[in-house]
Amino acid sequence: MINVFIADDHALIREGLKKTLSGEPDMTLIGEASNVVELFKQLERLPVNILLLDITMSGESGLDALKELRQKYPHLPVLILSFHPEHRFAVRALKAGASGYITKQSATEELVQAIRKIVGGGKYVSAALAEALATELETGSGKLPHETLSDREFQVMRLFASGKTSSEIAEELSVTISTVNTYRMRILEKMKMRSNVELSRYAVEHGLIE
Repeated sequence: MINVFIADDHALIREGLKKTLSGEPDMTLIGEASNVVELFKQLERLPVNILLLDITMSGESGLDALKELRQKYPHLPVLILSFHPEHRFAVRALKAGASGYITKQSATEELVQAIRKIVGGGKYVSAALAEALATELETGSGKLPHETLSDREFQVMRLFASGKTSSEIAEELSVTISTVNTYRMRILEKMKMRSNVELSRYAVEHGLIE
């Protein structure tokens, strides 16, 4: 039996995933969490075979949680779920240690297949993403501005782009306002932009914020 755990802060999404899994005789939902703190508490006591992790949960981001998971549970396979297009987040997630990446829009069609492949020791990306990655390697195309950011810079950029202030971001990330402003300067410099408005416009155009 494959013990599946779901970590997603949208109750409707969790219900939809549970419905998809309910028809599989060799899979069972062993637990669920709506935030990262709850996730780690439950992982301490449950025999999880695969974790379905939302990449953009409120509070600590899925990418940050993924890095912590790799340290505490290095052998636990993680399948990332996201509303965002695969080519925007998938490579970053896979580099951070995910075993696979699917969009929530395609979860009904791909979820079971992805779980079986990952639990069997493989990695899972959609055919469309595999083709896009192969094309990028073949053409040697340059990186987009946001792809030059570190994971933390990328997280801060998305928070600024969504309209949050430095103080709000500092509180959410448990860092000082000075640290947040330092990240902002680095982000603007790397992305060759001058304001949060430009960041917001860019993030919307590239599907980086909901």
